[in-house]
Amino acid sequence: MDKNSLAPHFTTALATRAMQVETILQKLLDERLRAGEIARPERLMAAMRYGVLNGGKRLRPFLVMETAALFGANEEAALRVAAALESIHCYSLVHDDLPAMDDDDLRRGQPTLHKAFDEAAAILAGDSLLTYAFDIIASDETDLDAATRLELVLSLARAAGPGGMAGGQALDLMAEEQNPDETGIITLQAMKTGALIRFACESGAIIGGATREERERLAEFGSAIGLAFQLADDLLDVTSDAAHLGKAAGKDAAAGKATLVALHGIHWTRNQLAGLVAQAEELLSPFGDKAEILKQAAHFIANRES
Repeated sequence: MDKNSLAPHFTTALATRAMQVETILQKLLDERLRAGEIARPERLMAAMRYGVLNGGKRLRPFLVMETAALFGANEEAALRVAAALESIHCYSLVHDDLPAMDDDDLRRGQPTLHKAFDEAAAILAGDSLLTYAFDIIASDETDLDAATRLELVLSLARAAGPGGMAGGQALDLMAEEQNPDETGIITLQAMKTGALIRFACESGAIIGGATREERERLAEFGSAIGLAFQLADDLLDVTSDAAHLGKAAGKDAAAGKATLVALHGIHWTRNQLAGLVAQAEELLSPFGDKAEILKQAAHFIANRES
């Protein structure tokens, strides 16, 4: 299956979920004060909205909602968890784009937040999005029992923190000075990119009250498509251009960063992507036809063009 044979149902579902997430994020980031808040500074809120409401496929929220749907979970609760995850993902992009990190001027075809506002605004917007994500999940408005919300908060903190995404970014910066070996690259990518995608898939199982085996299976599915996402990203950095990507291309090579594409080449990478998609489909096999849209998601990730 290639990108041209993806079912229309998948494309529609991805767009529908993106619209749902966009709508709830707009509400969460409006000017209304929540209990315990003193004020919502206008410029800060504008910067947060700029960092979040700027398009994107909303793939991670899609995965939260579709894995939760496997178990007939509370859709509104899943949507709020999806919005929390997207807030953390977007905070990471805002901070990654800063001059001290990846120093990017474009994100999704638009000026990065620190270019549209300034560096201080970008730092504070990122800090606020990160913090607010846990507020969203912990709130009573997320209609799950307290133990489930606590498990989600802990799992997301582990995925986003020093042992996950933030730690992966630290390793990525270190890689500019000293290129890691293949094992190091895989570890870096599993943390920086894979951890949040793994959480997206596992969180749906947590929300849906899945068995331990089901939860572990979906977490492994998340790991497989997380690696596929990064491999596809590295491949695009080599083969695409800024007009298609909506951000600068060729930056990894220019920075001398070690990637699996640089290590093994384009042909090897495409073979690996095919293998990861097959692995993802196998992990979903016990769920039968209910998981068809998630299988489509694995193909979409491996064959994406931006």
